[in-house]
Amino acid sequence: MLNRLPEFERRAFLAGMRVISPTAMAVFSWGLVTGIAMSKSSLTLPQAIGMSLLVYAGSAQLATLPLFAANLPLWMILLTAAMVNLRFLIFSAGLQPHFAHLPLWRRVILGFLNGDIAFVMFMRQGYEPGHVPGKESFYLGLTLTNWVAWQVSSILGILLASAIPDSWGLEFAGTLALIPVLVHTVINRSTAMAVLVSSVLVLLAFNLPYRLSLLLAVVAAIAAGMACDEMAERVKLRQINAMAASGRKTEERS
Repeated sequence: MLNRLPEFERRAFLAGMRVISPTAMAVFSWGLVTGIAMSKSSLTLPQAIGMSLLVYAGSAQLATLPLFAANLPLWMILLTAAMVNLRFLIFSAGLQPHFAHLPLWRRVILGFLNGDIAFVMFMRQGYEPGHVPGKESFYLGLTLTNWVAWQVSSILGILLASAIPDSWGLEFAGTLALIPVLVHTVINRSTAMAVLVSSVLVLLAFNLPYRLSLLLAVVAAIAAGMACDEMAERVKLRQINAMAASGRKTEERS
């Protein structure tokens, strides 16, 4: 299939795969844990596999499993999943300038494949808005790699759940596996501030219903990162103005 793409698009797709490949093991670990949790819930094997393939949202999947077990109404389960995934509204707003020119069916596919890690790595590339050759292929390289790692590990966890005892505590191992991915995204003061603010807030708001702490942490992280960038720009502008003023004084004296 890649052979059908123009050379430039093929290289962009492979570049996307290379960029996200260091996180594949962490995603694999988290998917494995989620698959085990689904299999040990009230879901049947076909239901668990179907949920993994159709929902493709680890946090929402884990959040709704107790609701299935409690036999709560479907609307409440859907509402909980929607609340947990509200952060994807923010992600969609970030992707809109890049893919708004594409047909609806392609935007739906790109949106379905989006994930937290792939979104962060795509935005770090600093693409210009609108059509840019290779941009969509790069995004697909990121997201399809992430999707395959997630689905393979999740379905493997579902199938092997009966052979893995609860005492192994794989939930904590999955969380630990995501820490290197988080550290990899901290590239400057703004991202460090965003991580710090979101980490503190998600702990303080942990007891909010419907996991609203996740949405609150994402919004606060974006605000903190933007504020940090704005402060850095102001400091830089002040330094430039001070140097310009100093230069003018030197010229006047001479």
